[in-house]
Amino acid sequence: MDGNGRWATQRGEPREAGHKAGSAAVRRVVRIARRLGISALTLYAFSEQNWARPKGEVEALMGLLEEFLRSEREEILENGIRLVAIGDLGRLPEHVRQALDPLARESHENEKMTLALALSYGAREEIAEVARALANEALRGAINPDAIDGALIGARIPSLSVGEPDLILRTGGEQRLSNFLLYGAAHAELFFCEKLWPDFHEPDLFDAIRSYQTRTKVFGTPSAERRRGT
Repeated sequence: MDGNGRWATQRGEPREAGHKAGSAAVRRVVRIARRLGISALTLYAFSEQNWARPKGEVEALMGLLEEFLRSEREEILENGIRLVAIGDLGRLPEHVRQALDPLARESHENEKMTLALALSYGAREEIAEVARALANEALRGAINPDAIDGALIGARIPSLSVGEPDLILRTGGEQRLSNFLLYGAAHAELFFCEKLWPDFHEPDLFDAIRSYQTRTKVFGTPSAERRRGT
């Protein structure tokens, strides 16, 4: 969800105003996704690298995160949405955890849609964490190193707990993944949108889905080819 800061700068406003407008876009897109029947949506809300931003901006982002969790609590529960969080959650402020953790517990059994928030998240970091855990298990003799393969690693990747991503969408005009869902992105379709995140609306999401539906996906062999429905 890229472009909040640039959106604010273009308007002569502080970056915090851009993040607030971006939070409104989150609400908008989650509701559209729920209405369309999308089974899982992962939002890159705060990266591991974002902690290096100015203290005031980080505090504003954490405040918006808490406000989103509290204000959307009833809607999440009433609409059967399961909320999960991935990333180094231990770095989050206590006031955010007090809003996040109870909602994750209360919504755990919901099945109509999964909303995953990537918080203090980095794809390289999660892969490294899985590698460390598997290495320790091998040292203890709990696992045979020869048994470690792509499937086993994938089963341990927290961001894949909601399934492998079909479509990864980035706003803001940049055409890179920026440490997001790197392991799961192996077979994902990519869509890059020029619009800044606060300006992202329903027609833009429809454009991304329409592009996805018209693509042919090939997993290395002609027999694996399949056409998307339109």
